Amino acid sequence: MARLAWLYVTLSLISLFQEHDIETPYGLLHVVIRGSPKGNRPAILTYHDVGLNHKLCFNTFFNFEDMQEITKHFVVCHVDAPGQQAGASQFPQGYQFPSMDQLAAMLPSVVQHFGFKYVIGIGVGAGAYVLAKFALIFPDLVEGLVLMNIDPNGKGWIDWAATKLSGLTSSLPDTVLSHLFSQEELVSNTELVQSYRQQIGSVVNQYNLQLFWNMYNSRRDLDINRPGTVPNAKTLRCPVMLVVGDNAPAEDGVVSKGLNPPCFPSLFLQQPGKLTEAFKYFLQGMGYMPSASMTRLARSRTASLTSASSVDGSRPRACTHSESSEAMGQINHTMEVSC
Repeated sequence: MARLAWLYVTLSLISLFQEHDIETPYGLLHVVIRGSPKGNRPAILTYHDVGLNHKLCFNTFFNFEDMQEITKHFVVCHVDAPGQQAGASQFPQGYQFPSMDQLAAMLPSVVQHFGFKYVIGIGVGAGAYVLAKFALIFPDLVEGLVLMNIDPNGKGWIDWAATKLSGLTSSLPDTVLSHLFSQEELVSNTELVQSYRQQIGSVVNQYNLQLFWNMYNSRRDLDINRPGTVPNAKTLRCPVMLVVGDNAPAEDGVVSKGLNPPCFPSLFLQQPGKLTEAFKYFLQGMGYMPSASMTRLARSRTASLTSASSVDGSRPRACTHSESSEAMGQINHTMEVSC
């Protein structure tokens, strides 16, 4: 009986997580599917930050209890950037890593392979940049975006030189950690940082990671702006929820674009409940989250939920609200969540 129970659990896990290697115009993509398509609902598609893969970036968040209320309504598609998945073979010498535009152009092959009509993207850092590019180039495939710690600005020559110098004086994992965490978190959350330093150094192939890191640091400005800030501003056509870690390295870049996101701790590991609640409101605003699935805490805050125009004024240091594409696109929908 014990062996039968073990076999049942094993088969259940196999059916829950399915791994695929998808051929694209710019090489193979490793993709993990969790669950099965739910009618005409969009898939949730994730893209991790540089230095991580889908497991390191999203496992904690998607295994959080309240996230199960969301994932039971959607199929989840985790995308690993080329060569970043655990156990990936090292790229040969001279391999040309895809550009950021090419990384975005690989995603339609994933959508088409699984027969998704469109997706709701969740990206962190470099992954957020890729998903924003994807939505700009293929707007009909993207129903909504959650962009965490996105830096929409390319590096100037001073930043480029500083990155090069840092690479000469620091190990690759330490260099990447300065991108993932704020300086305050590097000092105050030493146990968490040490855990990520060890995993970045051992789980992700270092040669492949260096190629991804170099390509991310050579990115160009993401050509988007808040409507009204510049003439003929290019905006995303889908609802967008912006999240940035308070004092995170990406914070200045987001604010410089005239965007006004809420702030959560980097890597959204310390307060997954607050981010999950905001994500539920975001999905509910698009009509994909039934009220019965909202948590008791979320329901108690319904009276303070507003769907009017975006909140203006300077952004406070404390977390106060999350915005939709009224910040980066055309659809008015604003959610308020206390932090």
